[in-house]
Amino acid sequence: MNSEIYILAIESSCDDTSAAVLHNGKVLSNVVANQKIHSEYGGVVPELASRAHQQNIVPVVHQALQKANIGKKQLTAIAFTKGPGLMGSLLVGSSFARSMAQALDIPLIAVNHMQAHVLAHFIEEETQQKPDFPFLCLTISGGHTQIVKINDYLDMEILGETLDDAVGEAYDKSAKILGLGYPGGPLIDKYAREGNPKAYTFSKPRVGELEFSFSGLKTGILYFIQRETEKNPHFITENLNDICASIQHTIVSILMDKLEKAVKATGIKQVAIAGGVSANSEIRKQLKATETTKGWITFIPKFEYTTDNAAMIGIVGYYKYLTGNINTTDTKATARLSVEKE
Repeated sequence: MNSEIYILAIESSCDDTSAAVLHNGKVLSNVVANQKIHSEYGGVVPELASRAHQQNIVPVVHQALQKANIGKKQLTAIAFTKGPGLMGSLLVGSSFARSMAQALDIPLIAVNHMQAHVLAHFIEEETQQKPDFPFLCLTISGGHTQIVKINDYLDMEILGETLDDAVGEAYDKSAKILGLGYPGGPLIDKYAREGNPKAYTFSKPRVGELEFSFSGLKTGILYFIQRETEKNPHFITENLNDICASIQHTIVSILMDKLEKAVKATGIKQVAIAGGVSANSEIRKQLKATETTKGWITFIPKFEYTTDNAAMIGIVGYYKYLTGNINTTDTKATARLSVEKE
């Protein structure tokens, strides 16, 4: 097998068009084109997302190759996001990857987006410490909330997940209730830093040991805000920092409680976080603190690898290529795909 492995990776599962080039597991380029248009609608509009991907994909791939300073003929394989995600968005990336792989006559590698979030921890970085197997990973994003046991690079087992809404959605809906912009998670995190996390109390869901539920919390926050603004129309503006801090405190304590139970149930003390919400400052702070308080070994991804990006798709592509796990060009995108499936 070729010792010089260059993977072009393409990510288009939601509203970010991204392309990256990896050389033997090291990122040479990681280009992301964001779609600002969705902020006007308070959420991602699938039809607009797929149109924007069509506009962005050629320049993004071109830029990724240019930044990596390599030509198309040097590529060993092309990796793309197979799913889960928005079907229209996935089709843009998968069609482009398939066509390019056929034109260059090189292997095509289909990648599970959720596995990619986890394997972002294995991107070759001088400052990045890699976990040993097995380890636990709390995968938290706008579409997923899961505790996954990672047995090997491509062997993952869900221990618990959300029964309804994902944690990222809870952040975004809470921000919408408060009249903040989209995406709401970073805004709540920002205001929470100046607030009192114990100012207001929100009830936590009663579900299974390792299961999550956020729909009740969202409803509780909505009713609380409606009740308080009836009494004082300026309640939100006068107490924004404390409200955000209390919401964040509740969400993070739910996540940490479940992680604690997972560590207790498995005996595994190597714990990682992944996904867009892993950029949150409070979850990072609390997870890091467990190294002192509980003796855990924790792994926190670099900010640039938390949200959707092609570098994480590329690292999965790299490990799949090493094991000969490649696909035929008729491999199709799929909107729903479990982290346990390749």
